[in-house]
Amino acid sequence: MFFVDTLEFEGLGNRSYLAGGRTAAVAIDPPRDVDRVVTAAARRGVRIAYVVETHVHNDYVTGGLELARISGARYLVPADAAVSFARTPVADGDTVAVDEDLVLRAVATPGHTPHHTSYVLAESGRDVAAFTGGSLLIGTVGRPDLVEPRLTERLARAQHASARRLADELADEVPVLPTHGFGSFCSSAQAEGDATTIGAERRTNAALTKDVDAFVAELLAGLEDVPAYYAHMAPANAAGPAPVDLTPPRPADAEELARRLAAGEWVVDLRNRVAFAAGHLAGSFNFEGAGKLATYLAWLIPWGKPVTLLAETPEQVADAQRELVRVGIDRPAAAATGTPEQWVRAGEELRSFPRATFADLAAVPEKERQDLVVLDVRRGSERAGAYIEGSVHVPIHELHGRVGEVPPGVVWVHCAGGMRAAIAASLLDAAGRQVVAVDDGFDAAAPAGLPLVHPEPADRDQQDGDDPAR
Repeated sequence: MFFVDTLEFEGLGNRSYLAGGRTAAVAIDPPRDVDRVVTAAARRGVRIAYVVETHVHNDYVTGGLELARISGARYLVPADAAVSFARTPVADGDTVAVDEDLVLRAVATPGHTPHHTSYVLAESGRDVAAFTGGSLLIGTVGRPDLVEPRLTERLARAQHASARRLADELADEVPVLPTHGFGSFCSSAQAEGDATTIGAERRTNAALTKDVDAFVAELLAGLEDVPAYYAHMAPANAAGPAPVDLTPPRPADAEELARRLAAGEWVVDLRNRVAFAAGHLAGSFNFEGAGKLATYLAWLIPWGKPVTLLAETPEQVADAQRELVRVGIDRPAAAATGTPEQWVRAGEELRSFPRATFADLAAVPEKERQDLVVLDVRRGSERAGAYIEGSVHVPIHELHGRVGEVPPGVVWVHCAGGMRAAIAASLLDAAGRQVVAVDDGFDAAAPAGLPLVHPEPADRDQQDGDDPAR
């Protein structure tokens, strides 16, 4: 009897898989921290016979090369992927025997990348799982614009053909097990649900319900900004990532933290946004360890800038390290744990700022509103649905370089739910601005009495023009 174990990586919106039988297994699109896969195999009592990649990933650093090395597994990579390490090239139709009665078949599914390959697991000749990587996702497909702008439309058309090939070749009951699509920016759209089948996708996925021209037009119109750190992921994966070092960072005292801040390095407070707002080290930035730490920190930080982590416990630092190595931020420069009072030098005071709701914003007296700035840090596509009248728009991923563009006054900063607003508030606070973090869902703005603008289609085009990428 076969098994499929799912390894979830919520911070990146991705999944990896371990699939096999009684004695052997295959790892699909493994994470950088390969110990999770090794542990899953040990729990099953199987050896890892194969490690496979669906494509050269653009959103995270793979652990495939290292996992193959330490396990002795054969490393299968699409033949057309340009990589600089030894591997077993895989072409359309190639098969390998994973275990008794278990065969893995390669299916060329270009679109997310030109070389993208899906893998179908068959037991005794019956297809039982389709590992679709960045091809057919839950309710959508992987975005086609991460390789080369001139290839985007061609790859979008290839996505349509690849999704249809999978639907034509596989039975309705075959589970679809993608790598991307659970909040990943590699997905061309976000869909609800965390499980699907070929039959379910056949009924609902635009790639399978619309003709190619309509599908491509819709797909290309919905593409948003690409996280800046993506530019570094594919080259790292093509070169062959080095093993990770998850040993604890060197501890930093208050004097060292002050020196690093003075040098312009990033000191990142991993505590929750409520605790950070109540009291924090001046100049530090708040990226909640329990949020999308890797995605947003890697997106905003100047690549290669040293980062020091602050947390309440060593375990929180360790969790953050594990998240960050997945996006190529390999070693924190230092770390400090405890309370913010321990992170400031004698005689220095902590910074703080208020948190509020949209109802609080609506209740600000009219005479005080002239000295108030409402800053919207959502993406352009979010703002195109509705925004607070008179608000200023700077997407969160652009704010660090555009703080000087925020008009003078007390800045009430909001996003869609509070997490990005907290990051933005910390950036503004570090720049010396007086800030209020709106920790509230945007759907509460209208009921609170705040006037909203609902852009007409022409206005929405302008919004997208102001914010051309996610």
